[in-house]
Amino acid sequence: MSSRRRNPAGVAPPLGRYSHLAEVPPGHRLVFVAGQLGLRPDGALAGAGAESQARQIFANIEAVLAAAGAGPEHLVKLQTFVAGTHHLAGYRAAQAEAFARWFPDGDFPAQSLLVVAALAGPDYAAEVEAVAAVPGQDPPG
Repeated sequence: MSSRRRNPAGVAPPLGRYSHLAEVPPGHRLVFVAGQLGLRPDGALAGAGAESQARQIFANIEAVLAAAGAGPEHLVKLQTFVAGTHHLAGYRAAQAEAFARWFPDGDFPAQSLLVVAALAGPDYAAEVEAVAAVPGQDPPG
């Protein structure tokens, strides 16, 4: 883990898979991941539903982090946009799968989940942005 994550006293416990606070320690660089959609490497949509799209989103985040010499354990913050409440269950199911692998001890990054009217295209069910704290000052390679 690259950040110190905690849920301070005086604040209600988290309602889901997140921590209220994630601090970046000295000697780490911040990596910002643009909003990822449920698009496969060939550009095709991973499926019509939020669950299949979210599975691909989490795979995309892993690939982008790997390109920066990082992994899910370096995540500090996630911001999720879901296009309508009807996509929440599918998104949450895929997130639960990914988080069980990524954070088996339940030490989750800070996170926000927003339900929006629509995303950039009518077929997109969810989009996730991320921030990671990666040890070291210079990117790999």
